[in-house]
Amino acid sequence: MTDLPALKVDQALRPPRSQWWDVWDQFRTHKGAMVGLVIFAAILIVVILGPWLWRLDPTFVSIRERNQGMSLAHPFGTDQLGRDLLGRIMAGGKVSIAVGMTAMLLSLFLGTLVGVLAGYFRRLDDILMRLTDLFLALPLLPLLLLMVTLFREPLSRRFGPETGIFFLIVFAIGVTSWMHTARIVRGDVLTMKEREFVLAARSIGTPPRRMITRHVLPNVMSPIMVSATLGIANAIITESALSFLGLGFPPDFPTWGRLLFDAVDQMQLYPARVILPGVAISLTVLSVNYIGDGLRDALDPRIRGR
Repeated sequence: MTDLPALKVDQALRPPRSQWWDVWDQFRTHKGAMVGLVIFAAILIVVILGPWLWRLDPTFVSIRERNQGMSLAHPFGTDQLGRDLLGRIMAGGKVSIAVGMTAMLLSLFLGTLVGVLAGYFRRLDDILMRLTDLFLALPLLPLLLLMVTLFREPLSRRFGPETGIFFLIVFAIGVTSWMHTARIVRGDVLTMKEREFVLAARSIGTPPRRMITRHVLPNVMSPIMVSATLGIANAIITESALSFLGLGFPPDFPTWGRLLFDAVDQMQLYPARVILPGVAISLTVLSVNYIGDGLRDALDPRIRGR
């Protein structure tokens, strides 16, 4: 027979289970999120480690090998300049995902900052929310096109064509996509600051900065993390759209959107050149969206544990 007192003592001495394990247990029950996580992890491994294994230079031009089909030397074929498409898709994925993640971090920082300040400080609420409404009312695509047109050349001269355009696109996407995060975070902060533990901390004289960082912000991480995953997908699509319009990175600097732009003229003769980067964009965005759905369910205490 099991010694019940000893078992109870062992359970009492065992360290408490972290809530992140409960989040992970709930996340694993979401089949779509797990499939999305596996696909996104596989895409990251391919675009990060692939160039170390596949040594063909994605920018190397070989006119003699142009417009070749799939072969052992070029598994995805070559383009109109003889450049290896497999290498260009891997290099383009690295750039597109880097743009997506960096722009997401900038958007998340701005949205969280505005949302927390507007929700916690009543005197700032009206000003920051009217600023948010102003940005929401702006036509985003024309604004992005205007920013790229105005600052493309100065930044390219200052930092170089690739780095300058990277900074420009990340900044343009980040400063035009924080508004929804700000509204969601503000609503959660308004609810959170009336909770008993926040009122108790305020009653003992906890300063606002410590109140926000120790009590309010950790409890609104759920919508922030969900916005992060959706922000990656939005940034990748926006960067691809800008590159497809010819306003993204230079022609010799591959991204998935740039590959689509280069392949449009010969789409009927070589449809694979459009399909391959299109599938890469679709799989990345779809997997990130499913991960966001899983995180939303796992981080919601009303759903967790069902």
